[in-house]
Amino acid sequence: MNSTQQSGAVLPSKNNHAVPLTRLAMALTLAAMLSACALAPGQKMIMPPTLPETSTDSGDPATEVQIPITTIDLKLIRQQQAARMADVKTTNDLGLFAKPTPYKLGPGDVLQITVWDHPELAAALGQPQPNAKPSDAAPGFVVDGDGNIEFPYVTKPIHAAGKSAEQVQREIYADLSKVFVKPQITVRVASFRSAQVYVDGEVRAPGAQSVNDIPMTLTEAVNRSGGFTPAADQSRVTIIRNGTSYPINVADMIARGKNPSEIMLQPGDMLHVESREDNTVYVMGEVNAPKAVQPTHNGRLTLGEALSQAGDMNPNSADAKSLYVIRQATSDKPEIYHLDARSPVSMLLANQFDLQSKDVVYVDNSGLVRASRVLNLLLPAINAGLTAAIITK
Repeated sequence: MNSTQQSGAVLPSKNNHAVPLTRLAMALTLAAMLSACALAPGQKMIMPPTLPETSTDSGDPATEVQIPITTIDLKLIRQQQAARMADVKTTNDLGLFAKPTPYKLGPGDVLQITVWDHPELAAALGQPQPNAKPSDAAPGFVVDGDGNIEFPYVTKPIHAAGKSAEQVQREIYADLSKVFVKPQITVRVASFRSAQVYVDGEVRAPGAQSVNDIPMTLTEAVNRSGGFTPAADQSRVTIIRNGTSYPINVADMIARGKNPSEIMLQPGDMLHVESREDNTVYVMGEVNAPKAVQPTHNGRLTLGEALSQAGDMNPNSADAKSLYVIRQATSDKPEIYHLDARSPVSMLLANQFDLQSKDVVYVDNSGLVRASRVLNLLLPAINAGLTAAIITK
């Protein structure tokens, strides 16, 4: 018996040289380990990251644009804080803050005009309808489309639009004084129908809200609509006025001692409250529970909070030095931020780094994990090949 036969099972070759199966298995295993990084299944952050650029109409081949990576450090945190302060100043400069003013009458409003000690004039108000709906106008004098009202013994129509009830009262008194001696007159608005604001989004009772003698502030509009829902993102409240959108961060205003009641709405304004579900952050990669994470009610979500809600990094497979935040992933100019989270001190930065809507938090895997996953894929094939070789022999 020669030395080749003593080495165990062998495979025949074209040159009649025997190859030990054990050596073949070791060679295949070594080759698999050496190629693990290239063949590893699943996701892996390629360095440096590049973005294929669309080819031009002239037929030139597409080029790759390298995406810059920004390190998350104390300087970047301070830049974020400065940007938040700038947003607050922008809100103050929007021109939305105003002092309450008396209610101004408009077409469609219904006035109740009472002349005391003259019951014959009470009939001019009309009688309440027994089956009246809440949307029906109350009995009284309606301001017509031209902004005028008519009243008995007043020689000509009184222009009421743009005036307060007190101003209309003084004009009626001046005319009736020509007929009656010192008439006692009361003018009040029975139905506010000329001006409305519309509230939608994450409020409990969205819909149109009539502007009345109570100043229509931002908080008044929200309260009349039942308040914010649990899904409301109070940092993303938008006022749409004359085709222009004004973003309002209500939560930040309250935190800084600025009263949202100082923001006055105007007739025709639309107030929209966004949902927290529309501003989720996606945590992926080597975390214990990959998921879509919603911001808190004040609209803020830090990197540390997102990782915590995703069960933190997997200690068995995560590469702590390869923690990335991918921003504006759907645009042509994405941004990538990197944090080396091997030190517990780095979590201080993670707890101060603010995430934005649709950010992707990605934790890369380690090289050993990638090699192990390749072997798990290749070993069944290697074992099957060895078994087939032994059976063939």
